[in-house]
Amino acid sequence: MPTKVNLRGSVSIYSSSSIPAPNPTVGSSCRGPRGTRGPGRPGEARHPRGWDWPLARSRPLPPAWVGSRVSGGRGGAGGVLLFRPRSDLPLWRQLRGAQASAAAWGRCLPRAWLCRAGQGCGRHYRAALCAELKQPLTIEEAVSRHLRPHEVRVDVHFCGVNFADILACRDQYQERPQLPFTPGMEFSGTVLETGTDVSTVEEGDGVIGVSGFNGMAEECIIDHKALWQIPERVPLREAAALPVSYGTATLALERRARTQPGETVLVTAAAGATGLAVIEVAANVLQAKLDPLGFRIPGNVDHVASEYGGASVMLQPCKLAMQRGAQSIVSYGQGSLKEAVGKLVGSGGVNVVIDTVEGDIFLEALRSLAWEGRIVVVGFAGGTIASVLANLLLLKNISAMGLYWGRYQDQNFPLFSRGLSSAIQYCQEGCIQPYIGAVFKLEEVRRS
Repeated sequence: MPTKVNLRGSVSIYSSSSIPAPNPTVGSSCRGPRGTRGPGRPGEARHPRGWDWPLARSRPLPPAWVGSRVSGGRGGAGGVLLFRPRSDLPLWRQLRGAQASAAAWGRCLPRAWLCRAGQGCGRHYRAALCAELKQPLTIEEAVSRHLRPHEVRVDVHFCGVNFADILACRDQYQERPQLPFTPGMEFSGTVLETGTDVSTVEEGDGVIGVSGFNGMAEECIIDHKALWQIPERVPLREAAALPVSYGTATLALERRARTQPGETVLVTAAAGATGLAVIEVAANVLQAKLDPLGFRIPGNVDHVASEYGGASVMLQPCKLAMQRGAQSIVSYGQGSLKEAVGKLVGSGGVNVVIDTVEGDIFLEALRSLAWEGRIVVVGFAGGTIASVLANLLLLKNISAMGLYWGRYQDQNFPLFSRGLSSAIQYCQEGCIQPYIGAVFKLEEVRRS
């Protein structure tokens, strides 16, 4: 079931009793949930090396250049301008002098003071960090950097916890980020600051971000092309669950499987995040647009009663799948999957299979396909990768294909963007409603 990490709450995450208060002379603030403002984070008025503001200088600045105190804007920690324009000197002389001044005095000043004064310079935030593979994540404090022209700084409110994040931290994912890294492939939040070349979003906008990795933090800097605006009717919490699961479901059904009106769709691991998304898109979206008869979706619930303490535990996953639109439920522990599917849909089989399990389940689902059926592999939750016998494909003219949703962001971005925009629209219209299994605070990331 999908879980989310809540990175912003309605109250301050930091405790004033355990962390010293910031320097009152330095302005700073941070954004809480949409439409609210919270107090600045304690410690933002200190340089990461521990120097207090203002820093005592060993010698004064040259008389030609005037140091000017700059209070921090929203989210900023303030700083010093090393250069103030002079009307009696040509601009090229002023710029060359400023460069020389920065080089000469850089050793005396903390790095944050040499940044252009703005929101991001010196801003501190917390992030979940994978410093060692197969080890628990840690929460570390980081210092935000200055934005590039095409980038956006986002105050992250919620971040999805996906199976891919777990695999990446175990060195089992197809993409291997360089250590240390911050997990988190999808998030929602509000825009804090935009680069000079950004016109698609502005400060205060609610956005969804697809970051690859890097989202499990209080703040994220991301290319503006990887952001999608959130309509007012879509809550930030649900928005964070849309990209991976519903983006996968949309492309799997529409792009890869080419699902047609009246066809039968089989969904493995139907009570998982992707399984529930596939059910909702097929039953509530495609049915409404394509055919009033819709789709029959026998959802296979991945369950072994002995492992979970009794068959009654299975009722909740079954209930979830049925609520989302599944018409029949098949348990993996009830004999042959092919025979069970045959009893439900007849000897002809199903037209489309969306598989997230692989292994033996994939092979049984493959044998359950009808003439010219299509099976789409979107994951390997079962831990075993099956080998396909070519004769099975030939006898029924079956198509077996894969879907690596994240690759579309690089290989076919217009298609990727349309798929996610469609999911946002479906959610706004009430056709889909992401299921949130649990919400954790950032410091509880190990539990998630």
